[in-house]
Amino acid sequence: MTKFSDLNLDAKVLKAVAETGYETPTPIQAGAIPPALEGRDVLGIAQTGTGKTASFTLPMITLLGRGRARARMPRSLVLAPTRELAAQVAENFDDYAKYTKLTKALLIGGTSFKDQDKLIDKGVDVLIATPGRLLDHLERGKLILTDVKVMVVDEADRMLDMGFIPDIEEIFKRTPFTRQTLFFSATMAPEIERITNTFLSNPAKVEIARAATTNTNIKQGVVMFAGSEKRKEPSQKRALLRALIDQEGDSCSNAIIFCNRKSDVDIVSKSLNKYGYNAAPIHGDLDQAHRMRTLDKYRDGDLKFLVASDVAARGLDIPSVSHVFNFDVPSNAEDYVHRIGRTGRAGRTGTAIMICIPRDEKNLADVEALVKEDIPRVEIPEKARVDQPTPKTDEDDKPKRSRSRSRKKPEDKPQDAPESKSEEKPKSDKPRNTRNRNRRNDPEVIGMGDDTPAFIALSFAERVKG
Repeated sequence: MTKFSDLNLDAKVLKAVAETGYETPTPIQAGAIPPALEGRDVLGIAQTGTGKTASFTLPMITLLGRGRARARMPRSLVLAPTRELAAQVAENFDDYAKYTKLTKALLIGGTSFKDQDKLIDKGVDVLIATPGRLLDHLERGKLILTDVKVMVVDEADRMLDMGFIPDIEEIFKRTPFTRQTLFFSATMAPEIERITNTFLSNPAKVEIARAATTNTNIKQGVVMFAGSEKRKEPSQKRALLRALIDQEGDSCSNAIIFCNRKSDVDIVSKSLNKYGYNAAPIHGDLDQAHRMRTLDKYRDGDLKFLVASDVAARGLDIPSVSHVFNFDVPSNAEDYVHRIGRTGRAGRTGTAIMICIPRDEKNLADVEALVKEDIPRVEIPEKARVDQPTPKTDEDDKPKRSRSRSRKKPEDKPQDAPESKSEEKPKSDKPRNTRNRNRRNDPEVIGMGDDTPAFIALSFAERVKG
């Protein structure tokens, strides 16, 4: 069996690895580290939770052991799709490089440009960044990538999902052609394959598991659920989640609960806390400091349930997650693989349970087609059972007759009813305007007749004189 000591890593790196408690490399580490140390490009394909971060961090530290960085010109670059994953890579670098003099800078959103500029100006050996923030520094003229010796792209399929591929291509163009590239992904979409063919030179391909497969040590299940009424379904679905958590009992030591929408993340978190479950939300609308505090509390065991959007689906290194609950079936089938990959890590067993409502059945079919297996169905816990909606019948599909004012049949007409419209009473009780009618009946009047006032008959001279 291969050990880290067999991989030709620097002695200082091996000492740091030994202190973390790891002795045996994972398959992706054993396959990727040797060609990386030889200076070759590496294309690594492995499912989430197999140790890809150490696969590039350890050889990078060894390769950068000699040399010194210049101001604004990092010697290596690591690109990660999310702030959390970038921060995790930075933590791993600190752990494995603590006996070296290598320096690093973390460039992510939500933190001060000024502080980041100070680090870059001093010169860093390892630059860890998200694509957006890195391009911001490049456009401001604060960063030069012409001295990059090693470039790493981590979670490339997530980069594709988030629309970062054009940014990645732009960043590649700003690095020297002679760089070494380490490229890691859980799946290989055609767009990613095009990128690797363009920017990698004769890479050593290390494929540990078939793309989009799930760990065999994760027990999976899906609950098919329909609410009794559409307006009640959300609250009944949250009650089902609580019942599933309770059903797992003490085996559920902690869990990550994934929702598709940020608004649902907040609602589900508040609902769990209302019923006495220790939960907190994490999603992209929260500021970086808040998200990191929440993750630290979860890692330390002060928080039992982490309710998350897909921002937390990939790259979070939390080894002891016992359960993953998919409150929603992910709309992107590949996200399912990454979500449940948060449990069953580092050889541990894990449980992943998903709730599927009728409108999510197509997404469920896409997930099962991707992983090439049927996810076992799980019975709804008794305490969460609700009256299912009444099935539609053919009568329900017939158009409803609109209401109309009923008309009386001729035989039902009262005996004293008027025989013609001219005899009908006016609908309004107000008197009709009879002014015009009376005027028509008055005798014709011409001038003023005998009623002419005397003063009008006088001439103008007589009126003036008088």
